[in-house]
Amino acid sequence: MKKTILTGLRPTGNLHLGHYFGAGKTWATIQDDYNFYLEIADVQALTDNFDNPQKVRENVYEITKDLISIGIDPNKVHYFIQSQIPEIAELTVFYSNLVTVSRLQRNPTVKTEIAQKKELFGNHGESITYGFLGYPVSQAADITCFKGEVVPVGDDQLPLLEQCREIVRKFNSIYGEILIEPEQVLSESSRVKGLDGNEKMGKSLGNAIYLVDTPEQIQQKVMKAVTDPKKIGKDDPADPNVCMVYYYHQLVNSKENNEKICAECKKGERGCVQCKKELIDALNTFLTPIREKRKYYDEHPEEVKEILKRGTSEAREKAKETMQEVRKAMKIDYERED
Repeated sequence: MKKTILTGLRPTGNLHLGHYFGAGKTWATIQDDYNFYLEIADVQALTDNFDNPQKVRENVYEITKDLISIGIDPNKVHYFIQSQIPEIAELTVFYSNLVTVSRLQRNPTVKTEIAQKKELFGNHGESITYGFLGYPVSQAADITCFKGEVVPVGDDQLPLLEQCREIVRKFNSIYGEILIEPEQVLSESSRVKGLDGNEKMGKSLGNAIYLVDTPEQIQQKVMKAVTDPKKIGKDDPADPNVCMVYYYHQLVNSKENNEKICAECKKGERGCVQCKKELIDALNTFLTPIREKRKYYDEHPEEVKEILKRGTSEAREKAKETMQEVRKAMKIDYERED
């Protein structure tokens, strides 16, 4: 039998190239190999978007269309909305008794995200909610509610998975061997840098290329991309390894073209404007089939809703089975009095 895999995304905005090369491409490759649950994590999105629920609601459908458009087949994958599985919330409450506040505060991923909030929002970043601090507990419930055996994660997410395993071990030591301790599958893709050279591509940083960007938007963004600052004149030699234009060529262009671009850049036979125009063409060639597929679902929103409805119903049945076992182990299955 296929192992069960669970992963997901927070619906806070459309997917960008970082999402695609960092996760989505891998998901499309492995979807035939697993019993695949894909969570649209709207509850977790609300931990730092609680004051803008309409944004989260709209993006549930937006990122679902993005995911389908990059090849995550709803006939192979259970798409589901987190908030529509009440068993996840129930399990999160039970797990909250098994984790200390100090342990959550020590989680490296949480610490990094708190630091980022402080950097972006100044003193407002100090106001971390209970929900935000506790989202690793919610993630543990996401995984274990479906008996997830495998979770695809990047290096930066490993502390969250380790916290999940700790919770599983604690639960099983108290209540019996009910839950499965998940394994990680590390993505071979690294984090995609932003157009400005930042190590992270993101909406808040304004340095992302989105899968839904129009050709006009692509052109505007690429023409502002960071190049080798030491290249002053058009015919000056440059170092392609410090140029974000060449970096993106390596993502979407052919090996043969990239070797030519690299050689010409080093010899001073290629101007930055020419290189950017070629990148614009390469990006549009890469994005065109994604745009075309997405256009269909933009015009048929009822199909997107049906995909989410069907997947959520399937996920709910699995979650109910797990919670029956959990309640019995915790002696709170009162409807089944002996």
